[in-house]
Amino acid sequence: MTLHPRIHDVTERLRERSAETRTAYLERIRAAADAGPARGALGCTNLAHGFAACPAGDKLELSRTVPEGAKPNIAIVSSYNDMLSAHQPLRDYPELLKEAVRGAGGVAQFAGGVPAMCDGITQGRPGMELSLFSRDVIAMATGVALSHEMFDGALMLGVCDKIVPGLLIGALSFGHLPVAFVPAGPMASGVANAEKARIRQLYAEGKVGRDELLKAESKAYHSPGTCTFYGTANSNQMLMEVMGLHLPGASFEQPGTDLRRALTEEAGRRVVGLTRLAGTYTPVGEMIDERAVVNAVAALLATGGSTNHTLHLVAVAEAAGIHLTWDDFADLSEVVPLLARMYPNGSADVNRFHEVGGMPFLIGQMLDAGLLHADVGTVAGPGLDRYRTRPELADGALAWQEIPAESGDTDVLRPAKDPFAADGGLRMLDGNLGRSVVKVSAVAPERRVVEAPARVFDSQAALQQAFADGELDGDVVAVVRFQGPRANGMPELHKLTPALGVLQDRGHKVALVTDGRMSGASGKVPAAIHVSPEAAAGGPIARVRDGDTVRVDAESGTLEVLAADLEQRAPAAPTVDSSVGTGRELFAAFRASVGPAERGASVFGGDR
Repeated sequence: MTLHPRIHDVTERLRERSAETRTAYLERIRAAADAGPARGALGCTNLAHGFAACPAGDKLELSRTVPEGAKPNIAIVSSYNDMLSAHQPLRDYPELLKEAVRGAGGVAQFAGGVPAMCDGITQGRPGMELSLFSRDVIAMATGVALSHEMFDGALMLGVCDKIVPGLLIGALSFGHLPVAFVPAGPMASGVANAEKARIRQLYAEGKVGRDELLKAESKAYHSPGTCTFYGTANSNQMLMEVMGLHLPGASFEQPGTDLRRALTEEAGRRVVGLTRLAGTYTPVGEMIDERAVVNAVAALLATGGSTNHTLHLVAVAEAAGIHLTWDDFADLSEVVPLLARMYPNGSADVNRFHEVGGMPFLIGQMLDAGLLHADVGTVAGPGLDRYRTRPELADGALAWQEIPAESGDTDVLRPAKDPFAADGGLRMLDGNLGRSVVKVSAVAPERRVVEAPARVFDSQAALQQAFADGELDGDVVAVVRFQGPRANGMPELHKLTPALGVLQDRGHKVALVTDGRMSGASGKVPAAIHVSPEAAAGGPIARVRDGDTVRVDAESGTLEVLAADLEQRAPAAPTVDSSVGTGRELFAAFRASVGPAERGASVFGGDR
C-alpha cells in the first residue's frame, strides 16, 4: 500500500528539521561502535572488576576480548520492585534471560536497576510531584548501568508511565547498542472500568463511604500485572511494539503464562542475534529514526492513547537527535483514524483489545492504509510486516501465526475502512492563553466547545474543597494553574475527574484548563492540558481571574480568555507554598532547568 501523503510529508519535515542534530547523533553512536567489544579496551584491573562476580563459565567468556573469540555480553536493566503490580512479574526475568542468552551463545549481566514509582499510588499526594521528573532520573540511571563499557547489547525491563520512556531515553544515549524491551503484561480483568468510575463519582458526592470505594478499587487493581485501562502504561507497551522494540504480539500477554515465559526467553535470544559479534547488527539508535517516531505518533492517535506521550515522545525523539513537535501530532491527527476504543475511550480494557485482534490486527490495518512506515528495523528483523502475526505455543515451541482478517469485536477494534472516527482525537489548542493539548476521543461531540465563567485554583485540593463546599454548581471552566514542570513537577490531576464529571452529569457546561497533566485516563470532560507557557514561567494562564469568560473550543482549536485587558494584568503569584512537599528539595535543580511542556518537559535539551 502506498504511504499516505501526510505520513510522508511529516516524516520528510522531521528529517529536514532534524538534519543537523540527527547527523551529529549518528556520528557519535557510530564512533562508539568499535569493531570489537568495548571491554577489549579496558585495562586488566578494570575488566577483572567487571566480571568478578560472574560464574566461572561466564567469567571465562568475558575474558576473551578480541572479536574472533568474544561472545556478546548483554546488559539487563530492570525497574523491578514488588510493591507495584506492573513490575512485580519482572522479579524472575533476569535469571530466565541469563539462561536464554547463554543458550544463544552470549553472556548476560544484571547491569542496574532504575526507580519505578506508581502514579496510581501518588495521585493527589505530594509524591506525585516527583513523577514526571522521575523519567529523567530513570534515563540517567539507565545510562549509569550502561556506562561500564562491558556490553554489546541490552534488555530493558519496564512497564509503566515514566519508566519506559526513561529507559528508552537512556538506551538511546548508548545508541550503538542493540536493545530489546521485555514487557510483563496486564493483570486479568477485574471490575468493569465504568463501574469503578461510577463508584468514584458517588464517593465524590458523599453518597457512598470509603469502605465501598476501597472495595471497588481493590476489585479493579487486584493482582500482578499492569492496570488494564488504556492509560500511559499500556500506551507504552503499544508504542514499544509499533516501534519494533518488543517481539511481535508480546505487549499484552498476561503474566504467569507459558507463552509469556517463552516470549521473555526469546527476547533474550533475539538481542544476542542483533549484536555485532553474533548476528545482524541492529543498534537502537539507528533503528529509532524519523520513520519509527512517526509510526509511534500515528499508532498513539489510532488507539486514543495517553496524552502523556505528547511529552514523552518529544523527549524520546530528542534523545535520538530528532525534533518532534506538537504541530506534528496535530497534523497527523487530522488523517489518522481512531481504530480502537479502550477505557476511558470505551468500555473495553486491554485484555479485550488483545483478545479480539490486538496489536497484530491494528498494525496490519494501519500498514494496509499507508498509515505506518513498513520499511523500519525491528528486534524481530527488518520490516514491520512481521508484526501482523500473533505468537503461539505449538508443542511447547514458540511460533508466529497469521491472525483472522476480521476484528473479533468491532465495538473495540475496527478496520481502517470503517473507523470509530476519521481523526485521532488528539488536538492542539492555540490562543491568548497559550498552547495546550486536548484529547477528544472520549468527549461527546456536543461537549467539545465550552464557553463559561472561570474559577481559578492554584491546586487540585482547592478545587476539590470548593466542590465539597457546594461552590461549584453551574457552568464553569476550572482553571488549575501552577501545576507545570517548573512549578511543582507537573503532577497528574486525576482527583479532579470525579468532581468535574459530577458537574457535567448535572447538565452543566464544564471544562478544565491547566498547565498540569491528566494523561491517558482523561475522560469525558474536555481538558486543555499541558498549557504552555506555564504559570510559573509567567504564562498568560497566571493572569486569568475568577469570572473571566474562557472559551475552550476543541473543534476550531482555540483556547481563549475573553478579557481585553489580559496583557496589562500582572501575573498572579501562587497561593500554595511550593517550598514544601515530599522530596521537593531533591528536585530543586530539575525545576530550575526543566524545559517547557512543548519540548517534552525534560532537563535534557532544555527549551531549545
